[in-house]
Amino acid sequence: MIPLKDDQPTHSFPLMTIALIAVNIAVFFYQVSLGPATEALVFTYGAIPFNLMNTVESRVAIPSVAVSIFTSMFLHGGFFHLGGNMLYLWIFGNNIEDAMGRSRFLIFYLICGIVAVYSHAWFEPASRIPMIGASGAVSGVLGAYLLLFPKARILTLVPLGIIMPIIHIPALIVLGFWFLAQIGNSLLTPSGAGGVAWLAHVGGFIAGMSLIFLFKKRKRWHSR
Repeated sequence: MIPLKDDQPTHSFPLMTIALIAVNIAVFFYQVSLGPATEALVFTYGAIPFNLMNTVESRVAIPSVAVSIFTSMFLHGGFFHLGGNMLYLWIFGNNIEDAMGRSRFLIFYLICGIVAVYSHAWFEPASRIPMIGASGAVSGVLGAYLLLFPKARILTLVPLGIIMPIIHIPALIVLGFWFLAQIGNSLLTPSGAGGVAWLAHVGGFIAGMSLIFLFKKRKRWHSR
């Protein structure tokens, strides 16, 4: 299922969501401009599990390891990797930013990204394959959306072979199915294999669900 848009209204301009998308796109174009040197960039600024979990043995300076946790969130492996992440951030991020406010949303987004990085590194501590992408942080946004707006209707493209209907599906089903798919893929992927860091998605999603009510703005009035 590929979400296209939601019907959940917002009350504020999603400046931080747009800014995050713009930064991700700008960084990606910078990556592309480097050509063959892109690999060196990824290994320098991607989050490498071995370095994160074995700082002393890896002989990498602690500040560099810490910085890589954040810089890894803005690097992507290709156009479709970037496009998928930004599509989900655009559809669901504006509502979460609206519920939190811009500053809180940015902090929330980064924390979910950090949890996602360590969710993968914890289970792959010997891996020297760089982890890159906004997927973990965006997964946190999805987890928060699921709890806040489970009944929101998502206009969704459903590939069924040669037939691809576009229908409205409750967010609970769209995001619940997405989360179960991440768990399933994490269980089916051999340890140490490259590719998608499924557990980063799972960790980010759970972080988003756990943190949403801490970051959500409080109402300043009482209903009656």
